[in-house]
Amino acid sequence: MSHQNPNPSLWSGRKSETIEYWHQATISVNDLKVDNNEETPKVGILGYAGEEGVKRNQGRLGTAEAPNAIRKNLGTLAFHLPEKSRIFDYGDVTTQNGDLESSHELITETVFNLLETKHFPILLGGGHDLALAHGRGVYKYLAPKNQKLGIINLDAHFDLRPTLDGKGHSGSPFLQLAQENPHAFQYLCLGIQRSVNPKSLFATADKVGAKWMVMEDFRMNNWEVIQEKILWFLDSVNKVYLTVDMDGFASAFAPGVSAPSPMGFRPEFAFKVFELLASSKKLISLDVVEMNPSFDHDQATARLAARCAEYVARKVLGKV
Repeated sequence: MSHQNPNPSLWSGRKSETIEYWHQATISVNDLKVDNNEETPKVGILGYAGEEGVKRNQGRLGTAEAPNAIRKNLGTLAFHLPEKSRIFDYGDVTTQNGDLESSHELITETVFNLLETKHFPILLGGGHDLALAHGRGVYKYLAPKNQKLGIINLDAHFDLRPTLDGKGHSGSPFLQLAQENPHAFQYLCLGIQRSVNPKSLFATADKVGAKWMVMEDFRMNNWEVIQEKILWFLDSVNKVYLTVDMDGFASAFAPGVSAPSPMGFRPEFAFKVFELLASSKKLISLDVVEMNPSFDHDQATARLAARCAEYVARKVLGKV
């Protein structure tokens, strides 16, 4: 079985008589029994405790421990979602015996079920191969509705590398999604660093019709241009799946990642992008990936990943 039930003890923090913190609003759900109460605004948390994709991509191992590290920090955050909203923790999908593909199938089905039951899914990773499974679930949900999906990736890497002997990995998810959805693939990657993306990947990005902004241009003093590019992209799609690779942040803020870089973006700038996306009311799903507790300092990266999840949920559900 590639699913582990949630550990309620991870959700702890300050005590109060009313719900004031995330740990008090979070309900642990066993056996992926998805809540189907459509009247309650809700977040569905699913961890991806897997690093087979990172291993295949020759990355630093340790990402399998990320979901619980992020949960611990999420639980202590103040709760500012609508009063009746709830957070459901559906546990972790793991990878058994290197069978990445089976764990991906379970993630895809779970994401589809979460969207069908009016959750805002927040997936915690784990390698960025998670995006293949996550994206498949969102495409499956939107297909009968004839709605266009846009994928926005805050990342230092395109993750458009070819598969290895037909097998996916943490560097290939968006090429695989492009190949599976050749007429519906809309992809915007923000924060691309030329130093870690060879010319061949820029050529691949052109081939699949991807849009991007390199790190040199992805800065606060260029906000008007960035905002225009994002708004143009938003106008071309019906719904947006946002994926945040923690290695896109400068390593001063996110040291605990698989591929750190000193030249990434700053948190306050990323959060400005989150706010713009949430204000479009098109944001349908989120994942935070490539967090690696083995290399974290004072839980800095886990805290930042938790803040990303909390901020996006608050802006999407709370409208505040």
